[in-house]
Amino acid sequence: MTEPDRKSRQTILDRIGRALADRPKPAPVSRDYRPAGADPGVDLLDLLTDRLIDYRAAVHRCPAAAAADRIGELLGDRPVVVPTGFPAELLAEVPNWRPDDPPLTVAELDQAGGVLSTCALAVAETGTLVLDAGPGQGRRALTLVPDHHLAVVRADQVVFNVPDAIERLAGRRTLTWISGPSATSDIELARVEGVHGPRTLVVLLLEP
Repeated sequence: MTEPDRKSRQTILDRIGRALADRPKPAPVSRDYRPAGADPGVDLLDLLTDRLIDYRAAVHRCPAAAAADRIGELLGDRPVVVPTGFPAELLAEVPNWRPDDPPLTVAELDQAGGVLSTCALAVAETGTLVLDAGPGQGRRALTLVPDHHLAVVRADQVVFNVPDAIERLAGRRTLTWISGPSATSDIELARVEGVHGPRTLVVLLLEP
């Protein structure tokens, strides 16, 4: 988001705040979700892998120590955009990358070969990646406009279900929830991919 956009958004939010200043506070929202936590016999990485594959994402697993080599193998010569804060050591075997700094235009992102990012966490039960625009994740357009997305997920970022995710993400900025490649269905229920985001989602799970 550009600085003029941020200022415009803040102006709108300030006006809304002033307009609602004399309104009574809403009733508190119950957070009594069903108990969080997986059954002790559930392997979160296996469950996440199964769910991601169900959503037609490509999943690869490797030891964290081999991450740089594996990323290089998965990307080859594909040109990718990398968000600010992405771990520099993981780019050692990526020959064709450019930083999103200064931010690329939508047209430039549309022409990019792909994007390489981290995530805030992953939800095993639903096969969902969550991005909060933190370091290594980038702005929302960066992971929604390019047609190919390689996301790196550490084992300690995987939680069991959505309540677990909400608890860990409490107070974070705007979130993007990704469950497989972008897809929708037309009136005849024919699946169409790449409509609202990347046509290809590749997930690299880093195991201890």
